[in-house]
Amino acid sequence: MTKLIPLLLAALAGSAIASPAAPPTVTQAPDLDKRADLDKRAVTATCTFSGANGAASASASKTLCATIILQDVAVPSGVTFDLSGLNAKTHVIFKGTTTWGYKEWAGPLLRIAGTSVTVDGASATLNPDGKRWWDGLGADSKGKTKPKFFYAHDLTTSTINDLHIVNTPLMAVSIVDTNGLNINNMIIDNSAGDSAGGHNTDGFDIGDSSSVTITNAKVYNQDDCVAVNSGSDITFTGGLCSGGHGLSIGSVGGRDNNKVSNVKFLNSQVTKSVQAIRIKTTIGATGSVSGVTYSGITMSSISGYGIIIEQNYDGGDLKGTPSSGVPITGLTISDITGTGSVASSGYNIVIACGTTGCSNWTWSKVAVTGGKKYGSCSGIPSGASC
Repeated sequence: MTKLIPLLLAALAGSAIASPAAPPTVTQAPDLDKRADLDKRAVTATCTFSGANGAASASASKTLCATIILQDVAVPSGVTFDLSGLNAKTHVIFKGTTTWGYKEWAGPLLRIAGTSVTVDGASATLNPDGKRWWDGLGADSKGKTKPKFFYAHDLTTSTINDLHIVNTPLMAVSIVDTNGLNINNMIIDNSAGDSAGGHNTDGFDIGDSSSVTITNAKVYNQDDCVAVNSGSDITFTGGLCSGGHGLSIGSVGGRDNNKVSNVKFLNSQVTKSVQAIRIKTTIGATGSVSGVTYSGITMSSISGYGIIIEQNYDGGDLKGTPSSGVPITGLTISDITGTGSVASSGYNIVIACGTTGCSNWTWSKVAVTGGKKYGSCSGIPSGASC
């Protein structure tokens, strides 16, 4: 038996040499670009975020969700609720009440950006509780540092529906670098600031943007209802502005972009405001304002100016000799209802244009009375009246 063991070992060795093991199977490495495309197409999840950790979780997970539901989110102090960089066609839904903690800083408190994004309010309230910052000084450096509220920047072919915003510390909605934005039925209610020190609580500030339409908005505030500082093809229609500075172009001049064109304010009401219609260009600056239309505007309870068009703005109204560096051309003002609307201490219409600053205006069916006649109008284009 012992003699057979070496023979068996030799036989087994020979068998192993005669039948080598099969080589391992080689698989192709995945195409990472195709994998990324598949991942993007596969984002169909509906994600719900709420409470004190809701903002951080939503910001971190936003690209993994096709629908983002924000239920009673409590945003910590000193933090931007950052929903920028959303996937195309993301649907954001606010529910309940979204709140923000208190800190003196510049903000913004909320940022949303992306392409073909839809934002719905779903009867929700966004409440930063601005009265904690209000001190009557607004953006003045002598007062508290106040955060701006909502940056709707870099939004392309997107829609915002039914947002209800209450008590912003400072400016409410900033629209910048945006192309193709529709805002429907937004309410910005800073009316509490009338008696509690709200100041510089602009409704919509618009710059460097095109194809923006704001429909059926209601703004109660203590500054411009709408201010278009630069941009083109912008429409505000069916709106209500109360308590602030009305429907404004500018100030134009002294910015990186100083061109405003094809802006329409249509079929809107301005009440309990310092002025109803205002175009202001900065004295000594350059730029252009063209193709602006105010039509179907009804004004009431105006304390300062029914209509003021000035080319001598320098941070305050009607300062110095008007300049022509920012020409106002192709202006249409028509179907303006304001009989008895201006306080007796105010002025019905003011036109302060440079010698060649204003031309090619259309002026028809303008009824603004109740206030005084301004005695220093200048550069009035043919057909207009002051």
